[in-house]
Formats: sequence, structure tokens, C-alpha cells
Amino acid sequence: MASAQGLDVAVVGGGPIGLACAWRATRRGLSAVVIDDGEPGAWHVAAGMLAPVAEADFGERALLELGLRSAKLYEDFCGELGDTGLRSSGTLVVARDADEAEALDRLIAFRETLGLHVERLRPSQARRAEPALAPTVRLALDAAGDHSIDPRRLVAALQAVVERRPGRAAALRVEGERVTGVELETGAVVHADAVVVATGVGTARLGMPEHARVPVRPVKGQVLRLRDPRGHRPHPPLVTRVIRGEQAYLVPRGDGRYVLGATMEERGHDTSSTAGGVYELIRDMSEIVPGVLELEIEELQAGLRPATPDNLPAIGRGALDGLVWATGHYRNGILLTPVTAELVAGVLAGEAPPDWARPADPARFAGVPA
Repeated sequence: MASAQGLDVAVVGGGPIGLACAWRATRRGLSAVVIDDGEPGAWHVAAGMLAPVAEADFGERALLELGLRSAKLYEDFCGELGDTGLRSSGTLVVARDADEAEALDRLIAFRETLGLHVERLRPSQARRAEPALAPTVRLALDAAGDHSIDPRRLVAALQAVVERRPGRAAALRVEGERVTGVELETGAVVHADAVVVATGVGTARLGMPEHARVPVRPVKGQVLRLRDPRGHRPHPPLVTRVIRGEQAYLVPRGDGRYVLGATMEERGHDTSSTAGGVYELIRDMSEIVPGVLELEIEELQAGLRPATPDNLPAIGRGALDGLVWATGHYRNGILLTPVTAELVAGVLAGEAPPDWARPADPARFAGVPA
């Protein structure tokens, strides 16, 4: 329970990961508060794909393990929260030409060696599954077990079950080699026995001893939110599955709306939307689903994904007593929200991390300049 001077846990960062960590901590009987500056992070732009099978790639076995475990937690996780926009329609990975088909065949074989359930679809089979696909499609991979979620609805549901304190965290409060709380920009201090840093790309501006930092860089992603001008009833949807190409994806929300994303740009903290980025996304997806050109643009946004040097998240104990990390989730923040929350809650309760979570140990960055 909380010490005489404050809370058990202060979580810095009001995105889904920070909120979920606080929620799971309270389920362990700990007192917790989320320090939230009110500025939407990468989650506000994210498409919400829960697709560890479709996204599995060579050299990412550790990330795949985390993703698969987290995906299995999602149904119960959302069942406790209520309306989060969880959809279980699956993912179709599509090849446009012979080169992409050859690469996709290799990825299908790779998934099969891992024991992942996927189905190889010929062009005619793919178009029967999704009639809006272009007639030039060469090959498809059907990952029926993949899901998607609406991150904005997920955050709203988490906000309803977590205590939040408005304010921007300026620095960790540190005594010797122990964290004792968080200092806000106003000068106020939130005292806590442990601090969870879940600040995404904001990690770099949070004051702390340099040797305790985890290196996180921003990776820009531009995203379009689209709407079917006919509405969604009684008209059939353009697509029912998530459609993934080599350079773009299209995520149906189920209400006549779609998310088209996302560029991958190493542009620092630039969040401007560009004509080039929009053009590339629409061009690449229209070669797979031509009907995307008939959709109306509702929003155009750019967000910053928090990436570590090895593109794996940092989840677990930090270099200071009482410091716990939950950051650096890069392209998988929404997918990894439940498993991150469970791991962090375990650390806060004094449990040793499981062996499968060791690749995400923040200690791997000891001595790495932030």
C-alpha cells in the first residue's frame, strides 16, 4: 500500500499504455494515478491493428512473441472495459505484382515454420473474399485470427476506470539512486513509491539522470481517415478485413469509416502533413482497392511513433530504484497495451519478469546514449 508520503504508483503518460498500467496496478491493490498533460499521443493517430500474425517478419521473433501473447489477452481485456471498437474480421495481406508475390510467398512459408495459422489465397480466392480488390492482385495471405480496435474508444474506456491528474511532468524526483515521485511544470510534486514512464516520444524531455534514460526517437507517420459518402447502411462496406499492402494498409471501422496509413519517416519531431505523403498512401492503396478513391477525407494527421534503437519496447525495471519503463513500442503500441500493462503490474507487485519478456528489458540500453 501507499507510503505515508504519497501513492504507490505515479504513471507519467496518459495514452493507452500508461492508462492500462495504472488500471492493472490498481487491480493488484496498489494506489495509482496517471499524470496526463491532455495532449493526444501516437494513439490518437494509430489505426489500431492487432495483427501479430500478418505483421510477423524475419528477425522479429521476440516482438512476435510479445504480440501473440498480447493479442490473446485482448478479448478479456476489452470485455472488462466495455465499448472499445474491437473487431475480429481478420487481415488480408495483398501482393500487387510478381515481385511482391514472391516476397509474400516467402513470408507465408516463414509463418508456417512458426506454426502460425495463415491461408494462401490465389487471386480469384482473394477477390471472392474481398470483391473490392483490384483484378491485378497477384496473391494474398489471409490471417483470419487478426483483429483491430479503435484506439480512441480504447483510451476513452480506460480513462473511465483510472484516476488522472492533469499536468505536464517536468522531471522525476530522485534521492540518491531512488525515484520518489514526479515534479510537474507548475512546481507541484506527486510523491510515489514507484514511477512508471509511459511517455512515448515525450521521454526525451522528461528530466532524469542521464544514466537512467532509455533512448527513444520519433518516427513520423501520416494517416488519412476516410468516410464512405453513402454511409454504411444498407450499403455493403468497401472491405470487411484489414487490407495490407507492401506500403500501405486500410482498416475498416465498421461504420462506413476507414483508416488509411501510414508513412514511415525519420523526420525528428515534425508532425506536418504533406502532399507527397498523402499521394503515396492513396496511390499505393488504390492499386489494391481502387474504390478507396471514392471515399471522402475526414481527417489528415501525422503522429510520432516512439522507437528504440532495436525497435523493441522497453518494459520493466529501470536503472533507478522505483523506476519502471513502459515506452518505445514503435508500431505496436496498441497491440502491446495489454501485455505491457500485465508486465508492469507484475514488476510493481515485486514479481520477476518471465523469460519471454527479457528481450524488452530496459537494462539492455545501459550505457547507450539517449
